[in-house]
Amino acid sequence: MKRNLAKLLYGFSILGSACVGLAVLALLLWVLWRGISVLDLQLFFGNASPLSAILGKVAVFDGIFPALVGTLWLVILSLLLAIAPGIGCGIYLSFYASVRQKWLLNTMIDILAGIPSVIMGLFGFLSILWLKNHFFPQANSCLLLAASCLALLVLPTLIATTKESLLSVPQDLMLNACALGLKRGVILWHFLLPQARNGILSGVILALGRVAEDTAVVMFVGAVANAGLPNGLLGKFESLSFYIYYNSQNYQTQLELQNAMGASLVLLCLCGFLLFLGIVLQRISKRNFNVFKPKN
Repeated sequence: MKRNLAKLLYGFSILGSACVGLAVLALLLWVLWRGISVLDLQLFFGNASPLSAILGKVAVFDGIFPALVGTLWLVILSLLLAIAPGIGCGIYLSFYASVRQKWLLNTMIDILAGIPSVIMGLFGFLSILWLKNHFFPQANSCLLLAASCLALLVLPTLIATTKESLLSVPQDLMLNACALGLKRGVILWHFLLPQARNGILSGVILALGRVAEDTAVVMFVGAVANAGLPNGLLGKFESLSFYIYYNSQNYQTQLELQNAMGASLVLLCLCGFLLFLGIVLQRISKRNFNVFKPKN
């Protein structure tokens, strides 16, 4: 009976893994099939000169280059705003917080993790209206506000991965370091964080993908069709996710719909590149900062 149950569970796990793998493969192949036919310089720059567009000398109104640049700026700025508080809160939860503080913070983090992105976008939009009516009449939707809302969205991911990575470090390491009379800050900086760095970087990689693909937030608080390259933190911007949504919902010709599929392929490649970059950083970190690596 137990042997039959084990075989059944094994078969079920194989079937589930195959279904997930085939579904992901089918999605990737479909996006590749629909988008690769329009993947050329005209998709990125339209009728503008590529070099002039890259240097900012001419505006691009019928290509995805401004949306690509806006997405990159959005990812960078969101992570700059989220990494420090996310990792800091994860460290506090795993290393310093009392039982009551852990319960309170974990409850708040779970609530934040459960907030849909459309609600976060609406919160950002209402924040603009409040600032405009009470403090800054010139306040408007912008790149900084969109990045701030997206930073709030990815905070739970960064906090959870940091906390779990630190808690997964062997307790013997902590006990031995304490027995040597080392201070908690020294133990954290020189022993625990180096051992937990791969898990923390994994959280950053997950946050990268979430920021790059989110549409609801940027729709409410910053992204504008044909806004061009962002002219500052308080300026309008374009994003690939908004470009895909806008063109797929409001296309007038079949070419515009095909361009949306091409932009989907570009966004997929961008997320894949960011994932690859994160993996490379993980391996470099593992090679160069292993505290147990013997020195010659």
